[in-house]
Amino acid sequence: MSEPLVRWLALGLYGLSLAGFLVFLVRRNQKAGLTAHRLIGLGFLFQSLSWLIRTIGLGQLPVLNLGEALGFFGWCLVGVYLILYRRFRLLVLGAFLSPLAVAAVLAGLIFPGKPLIVGPVYRSLWLTFHLGAVFAGYGFFALAFVIGVMYLIQERQIKSRRPGPVYHRLPSLNVLDQINYYCLAVGFPLMTLGIVSGALYAQAALGRYWRWDPKEVWSLILWLVYAALLHQRLTVGWRGRRAAVMSIIGFSILCFTFLGVSLLLPGYHSFESLQRLQTP
Repeated sequence: MSEPLVRWLALGLYGLSLAGFLVFLVRRNQKAGLTAHRLIGLGFLFQSLSWLIRTIGLGQLPVLNLGEALGFFGWCLVGVYLILYRRFRLLVLGAFLSPLAVAAVLAGLIFPGKPLIVGPVYRSLWLTFHLGAVFAGYGFFALAFVIGVMYLIQERQIKSRRPGPVYHRLPSLNVLDQINYYCLAVGFPLMTLGIVSGALYAQAALGRYWRWDPKEVWSLILWLVYAALLHQRLTVGWRGRRAAVMSIIGFSILCFTFLGVSLLLPGYHSFESLQRLQTP
């Protein structure tokens, strides 16, 4: 079985899991939810195999163009969901997360970009650690966004005299707030490690820890936003709706940092610059 076929197979399994989760959410069919959970887990295994094959072949995580970055982000989303499911046992998380994961993986396959050629400048353990930590942090922040959306939906249904069908599937506001905090508490250290390891790699490869590149500046802004949110939760007691809204705002900044800066602003982190540097 070829590696591209493995990727498409993973996407197909994610799509089937999305359908199963929707049946679980709308019709309250527990069996459909469990089947969807198994399908998304199987898809994760196939996509993991794909990443392993390409990483070994290239000698570095293949996330240096738009398509690969989107696909890896989708893989991280599913991985974080599986971690959270083991901790909280909530199938409904998959119903809200799977559309985002399917969209990311599908976009990665539709817009693959130019073939990757990883030159010596990219063959670094620090770069591997930097990319892995940043994307893992992004995955947890994305789940915090999903939880924030779920919180606002559940809060509105509780206030409504005629709650919708998803009311009985969503956990309590207190549980959603706890999961939101868990995602932030795990995602923030990961992103911090990603920034620090990226600075160490920049020093080794480029001779400077920090160059005020647009991606560096926006990553710092993103870090400060989540640092402020965690600080307010721990010291001022931000909970509930306010934390949910801030998680959604933080994710919007994350999306611009991840895609907008790399596509629209010049700098050595842009996908165009990364493509130029990919020479043996």
